[in-house]
Amino acid sequence: MKFSYNPLWKLLIDRGIKKSEFREMTGISSASIAKLNKGENITTAILLRICEALKCDITDIMELVEK
Repeated sequence: MKFSYNPLWKLLIDRGIKKSEFREMTGISSASIAKLNKGENITTAILLRICEALKCDITDIMELVEK
């Protein structure tokens, strides 16, 4: 099993938020955005900042999927 951040990208599209805007509103680095794009591990602190900025729940931005 692994984490997928596809729900995050769908949420951004649905809200009309570009990745550059997303980076600015969350204050996360380009390196963290790249990790999200690749489905790599990121810290819970970053996940919390994303949820706070988007006013959403953790299940709105990530899901557990089969490898």
